[in-house]
Amino acid sequence: MFIDTHAHLFYDNFQNDLDDVIKRAKENSIDYILVPSTDIETAKKSITLSEKYDFIYVAVGVHPHETKNWDKSILNELKQLSKHNKVVAIGEIGLDYYYDFSPKEKQIEAFKDQINLALELELPIIIHNRDSDSDMFEIISSYCSTGLKAQFHCFNASLDDAIDYIKMNHFISFTGNVTYKKSDELREILKAVDVNHLLLETDAPFMSPMPYRGKRNEPSYLINTVNIISELKNLSVESVGKITSLNAFRIFGIGKKPETSFTYQLGNSLYINVTNRCNADCIFCRRKTDPFISGYNLGMKKSEEPPADVYIREIGDPSKYDEIVFCGYGEPTLRWEVVKEVAEYVKKNGGKTRLNTNGHGNFINKRNIIPEMKGKIDTVSISLNSTDADQYSKLMRVDKDYFNGMINFAKESVNYVDKVIMTVVDIDDVEIPKAKQLVENEIKAEFRIRNYF
Repeated sequence: MFIDTHAHLFYDNFQNDLDDVIKRAKENSIDYILVPSTDIETAKKSITLSEKYDFIYVAVGVHPHETKNWDKSILNELKQLSKHNKVVAIGEIGLDYYYDFSPKEKQIEAFKDQINLALELELPIIIHNRDSDSDMFEIISSYCSTGLKAQFHCFNASLDDAIDYIKMNHFISFTGNVTYKKSDELREILKAVDVNHLLLETDAPFMSPMPYRGKRNEPSYLINTVNIISELKNLSVESVGKITSLNAFRIFGIGKKPETSFTYQLGNSLYINVTNRCNADCIFCRRKTDPFISGYNLGMKKSEEPPADVYIREIGDPSKYDEIVFCGYGEPTLRWEVVKEVAEYVKKNGGKTRLNTNGHGNFINKRNIIPEMKGKIDTVSISLNSTDADQYSKLMRVDKDYFNGMINFAKESVNYVDKVIMTVVDIDDVEIPKAKQLVENEIKAEFRIRNYF
């Protein structure tokens, strides 16, 4: 059920009872453990552990504390170690200005060198960051367009930093310190972090949760942190496990990719995964590279798209949900006939419907489909994204004509459905006040802002 993404099982204080530690981990639903190293010697020890225990995986790297004698020849050793089939990341690497174990210049050099190695090897990184927020953010931001994936372990920076890292498609994890009485600020950050970018970790043998504080930490204690996450995120323990395990698969490839979900429940709404295809290619959309949300896999090929009766069977009684939402990571109007058939079933059986669309349905279907929504679709949510046709074209990577088509789609939809909602993503350069004015005053629709992460 759970994946401990950070446990240093190579430390001496595990040597006398490691088999018992492993047994307790299994008894407490720990499916996999990732062991990050701190130098070349511990990397070798970690690999040996992974060969003995099939559910242990490894990260190889040099911790900032150990970088005082860094030279680039170490990269060759890491590169050789990374060829082992149980090595899934470069780590634990980063910056630590709290202690004075290694000069800052050496830490930064080693950190950048290991990031570049990770990119060369197409591996994610596991980051240690302590009292180095400014330099850390500057360095990570400089790799924003490289495809780098990172886990910020034992997170202790600001909420703003957490949000920015998530926007860069990185992951955040918290240790047992979120269970401490004087951890209100950290809990507020945890509460705000998008669950789709959250990982679980113990940082064993350190950072023991309550009620084990002051004792050696171990993977079996992970449940204590999970319970706090469950409480703060208003999720069941099982959901925390499902979501974070999928997140671990997304970044590290540990575990199994879940089968495609044709329907998926968020809150008390049921979402219909209509298609993963889209006529647009928005710069902020992850449908091609990362089509996952809240523990669900939404990725599917055209040949895998199911007929209407599959959705209808999975919906069952639509009245038990607040809404049936036609969504997914693609554009639902590409399969408009399927949407209509399912929507008709929902309405006949006492349910409510919402269509999430980019507003290009008329272009896609080569006819005006808006009147066909009457009596079938209660709410239409349209991605406005920008009030400027040129910017819209660049954001969505479509011809500028689609902007006016989307605006006209929204204006006419007001006459056929109960509610029209228009949304923008809170990314830089989008003029949100101007968008709000356009939506509310000219189109007469409801305006909403979508968080980028």
